[in-house]
Amino acid sequence: MSETTCRRLRIHGVVQGVGFRYSLQREALRLGLAGWVRNRRDGTVEAVVAGEVAAVEQLLAWSRHGPPSARVTKVEVAEESGSFTDFESRPTE
Repeated sequence: MSETTCRRLRIHGVVQGVGFRYSLQREALRLGLAGWVRNRRDGTVEAVVAGEVAAVEQLLAWSRHGPPSARVTKVEVAEESGSFTDFESRPTE
């Protein structure tokens, strides 16, 4: 069995109104990850991603640039815990 991990991401920059949440969700599902993504009122995008270490690392690399119209300036990554069965888009918080 492959090693798994869970991470919380906070993505800064021009990341709202550019399809970032939808694109991140699509990429996470493509990689077989579970978790969630949402916009934050402070203009960032927050996500929790769980799955195989290699897939989580691929999503982290993707999140550093995001979709073509995004302009990512910083990605904060923290250890997280949780159990997820799907990848969902949550309401803004």
